[in-house]
Amino acid sequence: MSLTAPPAPTPRITYGAVLGSPYVARLLGGTLTGRLPNGMAPVAIVLWVTATGGSIAFGGLLSALYGLASSVAQPVKGRLMDRHGQSAVHLPAALLNSALLVALPLAGPHGGPALATAIVVAAGLTTPPLEAGLRALWPSVLPNPRLRHAALALDTGTQGVLYIVGPLLVVALASAYGPSLALDVTTVLGLVGTAAVVFAPPSRRWRPARPASGDAGRVRRLTSPGLVLLFISLTGVGFAIGGMNVWAIAMAERHGQDMLSGIIPAAFSTGSFLGGLVYGRRSWASSTTGRLVTAGAVFLAGWLPLLALLGPSAATVAVVVPGALLTVVVACAYQSTDALAPAGRTSEAYAWLILSIGVGQSAGTALAGRLAEHALAGAALPAAGAAFALTVLLGARPHLAPAGHFARRGRHRRPLSGRHKAS
Repeated sequence: MSLTAPPAPTPRITYGAVLGSPYVARLLGGTLTGRLPNGMAPVAIVLWVTATGGSIAFGGLLSALYGLASSVAQPVKGRLMDRHGQSAVHLPAALLNSALLVALPLAGPHGGPALATAIVVAAGLTTPPLEAGLRALWPSVLPNPRLRHAALALDTGTQGVLYIVGPLLVVALASAYGPSLALDVTTVLGLVGTAAVVFAPPSRRWRPARPASGDAGRVRRLTSPGLVLLFISLTGVGFAIGGMNVWAIAMAERHGQDMLSGIIPAAFSTGSFLGGLVYGRRSWASSTTGRLVTAGAVFLAGWLPLLALLGPSAATVAVVVPGALLTVVVACAYQSTDALAPAGRTSEAYAWLILSIGVGQSAGTALAGRLAEHALAGAALPAAGAAFALTVLLGARPHLAPAGHFARRGRHRRPLSGRHKAS
């Protein structure tokens, strides 16, 4: 008769436990609020241009330049965070971004298109890198790996909500009060959200750990084969998203249902949110790399039904599946990035990840626009992007980190509870 008690079952992860952990709700809520301008500003810029007599084409150009400038500047701001801390980057960036967006309606009538373009590009370049910053904070805020896993899934899954709520809020404000006020509200939300993050003790006190003396040279390198291939693969994921957005617009025009252009991306984002909730609640025995490749394969399979040229209702339902897998792919990509990035450059590595998806999305949008009149080609673009991503991931598999390396200790400060009291 054995006197050894059976092992106690592992407690189930709950999002209440995640959000109830110190600072988690504040950091997540502040980051989402501070990033709302990413979904609001491009729409508000287009509405302001058309309301002041400009063309939709010029408004679209400015909107695209804002998003492109924001993406391109991410690695630079990530590197600055790794050198000087988060507060030194987030707060000045938010103040500059807000000032420029507020100045746009004031300077536009006097400076003409050239000045408006310069202001929009500068505003994009100065968006605070809150997303990369939040991912860098999780190891110090949530020492428990299982809670950290759930927080990352929740964080990743809620990102799509920004691009549903943001545009709807801008349209409502612009319809009721005009696009200038919509830009003002955009800046206020950006400042409030950024301030909530910047003045939280985890963000104020966060510094990346420096490499050991024997690894001093390694901090200068962010070009390991694993990281490079991972980032290349993620351009395919972004390409699929960009292609889907334009395909949705083409579907709306083809079927005479304008709302489809918003409903299909909203269904995709809803799938992403729900997929994140399911993924984050479970503990996974498989390796991070294994989950990444498997999720990439299912992400590809989820796009294949579109090749049957589905009707509006079926297409809306179909995009929920790849949407649900998007969160898993991105969450695993962040885990792999954390395991592969050298000490002292985690924020910059996260920023390159974000940039990779953004570049792919821009390329997918551009190509899908040229193929919008060809129904089958437009429907095939998301699957083509996902196939590219999976192919690169399969080739990169030997270079990616094994399981259990969500975050290497020593690269972040110890949890606040062990070192500091909340101020």
